[in-house]
Amino acid sequence: MALLSLPSIVVLENSTNVDELGAPDEACPLTQRKSSYRSIASLQRDLARCRACSEAGFPLESLPVRAPLAAQRAYMYGQAPGIVEGEERLPWRGRAGRTLRRWLDMDEGTFYATFFCASVTRCYPGRAASGRGDRVPTPREQELCAFWREWELELLRPRLIVAVGGLAIRALLGVSSLDCVGERHELAGASVVPLPHPSGASSWPSLPGNRERLARALALVQQELTHLH
Repeated sequence: MALLSLPSIVVLENSTNVDELGAPDEACPLTQRKSSYRSIASLQRDLARCRACSEAGFPLESLPVRAPLAAQRAYMYGQAPGIVEGEERLPWRGRAGRTLRRWLDMDEGTFYATFFCASVTRCYPGRAASGRGDRVPTPREQELCAFWREWELELLRPRLIVAVGGLAIRALLGVSSLDCVGERHELAGASVVPLPHPSGASSWPSLPGNRERLARALALVQQELTHLH
């Protein structure tokens, strides 16, 4: 899989001090991004202390959420962590995650062993100003976080990518509509299967024809997973 073009970033050569909670040394920026990575473990160490969006002036309410690494063969790409994920620093821990696992007919252990979980942005963005739902990360925040996705895909080289939610689908496929749900796409040699976001606030699954689209998409995921073994 070819490495996709990376956004403009500041590459810091030296690491900085981080306490147990990830608080930065105020004398210097915390975020460190190398010009290249040889292992996912090294990438995740730098991701754990990334504060690029905060350093750019965006309000964030958690430290980066990271996937438990277990040599997964598939890549799950969501939108942004929720409040529960931000508190636990683990992906898909809240109600949406439970719904997603029910859709996939997987328990927690199987889910995390199957999918390396990532997202368009990696920190909980906080509530929306309207008070309804979470804040949608800005295009600049999405650009700053794209660095991690590009290197994850380069290092993991997954054969299956599941894109969950409109923001994730647009970031990977450049498609704005959920009409692509139920279809298989390709990205740099990997199969990409879009899913709607499993948030309880979404009315998409209940709209005419969408249950069938979702069923087709879930069947595609299971089919692709079978080919991985």
